Amino acid sequence: MRITRLVAGTVTAGLLGITPIAISAPAQAAVTVVTATSLSSTQVEYTYGDRIFFDAAVTTNDPNNAYAPGAATLYMKRGGSETWEAVSSDEGVSYLYFTDLTAVANATYKVLYPGGTDGTGDVYLPSESPEFAISTARKMTIKNPRGTFVKGKISPDYKKKKILIQKKVGKKWKKFRTLKTNKKSQFQTTLPATRKRTYWRFLAKGNAEFATASFEGSTIRYRSAAPRVTVR
Repeated sequence: MRITRLVAGTVTAGLLGITPIAISAPAQAAVTVVTATSLSSTQVEYTYGDRIFFDAAVTTNDPNNAYAPGAATLYMKRGGSETWEAVSSDEGVSYLYFTDLTAVANATYKVLYPGGTDGTGDVYLPSESPEFAISTARKMTIKNPRGTFVKGKISPDYKKKKILIQKKVGKKWKKFRTLKTNKKSQFQTTLPATRKRTYWRFLAKGNAEFATASFEGSTIRYRSAAPRVTVR
């Protein structure tokens, strides 16, 4: 009987001395993710003040890390300049929304993603989109207050500069008259009219900063009414 109790006590003491050991999984190494940035638009020709809409995104080469962290920035370089200006930024880099953009000049755009690190430590490499160019013409506004008298204005600033008026002869446009804007970038003239509709075109010459601006209209004289101008 004594032997039995001694053995039982020894076994109990041995069981109480066991300490559980937690075995942890090895830490997962950080992943380096390659990114690609894109920028495009269905429109490339604008008039000064028009809204610009871009399709832009930052994508990755890893389906397990499809969403790049951080922000991307849209840059613009005006025609005739070598300086890039930051114009908009968005943090939703998977698909980028650059809002409140308007055409202000001939320009080239690009998007720069500087890279980033997500919450798990994965590293996303920087990338830059191909450049995307647009042309922007000055805004030419023409009104016809009476008869064949027309007056117009060009923006932005186009003071003391020439406006070329062309007449359509057959399928070709030929020079008819040259005007000069005043200090407010305004001009006015009276166009001739006959019983046959005549087509006219006003041109403000372009340069490195702006594309050529144009405005077309027509005149016609009716038998029972004063001559009229149609602008479009």
